[in-house]
Amino acid sequence: MISFILGTTAELIKIAPVYHALVNRGTKPKIWFTAQHVDEVADVLSDLRLPEPDMWFVPRSKAHGLETPKQVPGWALTVARTAWSRRAELRAILAEDGKPPLVIVHGDTFTTPGGAFVGKRFLGARVAHVEAGCRSGSLLSPLPEEINRKVAAKLVDLHFAPSEREAHNLRHARGAVVDTGANTAIDALRMAVSEPPPADLNLPDEYGLATLHRFELVSRADKYREALEALRAHSEKIPILYMAGGPERERIERLGLGGLFDDKRFIIQPKLRYLRFLPVVARAKFVVTDSGGLGAECYYLGLPCAIHRERTESPQHIGETVVLTEMRQDKLTDFLSTYQNRRGPSLVDQYQPSEIIAETLQRLGHC
Repeated sequence: MISFILGTTAELIKIAPVYHALVNRGTKPKIWFTAQHVDEVADVLSDLRLPEPDMWFVPRSKAHGLETPKQVPGWALTVARTAWSRRAELRAILAEDGKPPLVIVHGDTFTTPGGAFVGKRFLGARVAHVEAGCRSGSLLSPLPEEINRKVAAKLVDLHFAPSEREAHNLRHARGAVVDTGANTAIDALRMAVSEPPPADLNLPDEYGLATLHRFELVSRADKYREALEALRAHSEKIPILYMAGGPERERIERLGLGGLFDDKRFIIQPKLRYLRFLPVVARAKFVVTDSGGLGAECYYLGLPCAIHRERTESPQHIGETVVLTEMRQDKLTDFLSTYQNRRGPSLVDQYQPSEIIAETLQRLGHC
């Protein structure tokens, strides 16, 4: 039996095409959820035709998602207690179909090393890691993602790397390494961009899009202010939508930056769930983000994108269409001035990484 141990909406999105590829091969994987994210989970499951998780490591009635680093230890302890107390039950579930037990984790969240540890040490299963081998080269940037990746790599038996670069990073890792050619996000992206944008947003005819939410940026008042001011200045030339969640809005209010926004040029909008968000992305003239996942999606779409971070774990996406600003205002401003020349061809139909993952697992006898 195969089980995914996941904890965030982003993980659900990127694993959805893998889940469906496995179902198409005659198996029905389990989804065990750690509740790092809780908001919008039901909507994401519905949009991506995923079933309700078979188990929540944090009781659903008590799950509220992680919003600050200080919540992590208590959450991790709850997950570990649940996994340990129910280990016999979970082992039995993994043995139900008589096939080798396999736990699949994804990416670089706290759930990634935690799920790998539970699968390996508590349940005695093999562990596969999707989106394995990404490295920024600095343990502190991004924090804690780089540490999560390195810890997970020590526990994993099967590494699914999204490109040759990540596969090379894993050349000394234990276990087998498979180059899937691209991130599974491209399969989810292919499904989402064909949808029309939400009619209730009343989008401008032309617009840029921004999402800035990572702790390493939002916690640095000077850098966060600089980025928002640069976007505000450029919004005089083209309207810019800034998709902001609750923590970003709270930070904006605390820093007294609410006056930068208005209803016509620099427009702050609530975050959208995936199948509503991607059509908005695909129709933007450019994107400014601190999300490595969104940067990869822009790369596959050929969409001009500035990744406003000091480092990235996916430098293979950096080039003509995607720019790493190193969190410098001058580089961000230069991108905003030159994005018109950066659009590239769409690569969305060139890769099918989820099929490669499912074919590999079928060949190994897991489905």
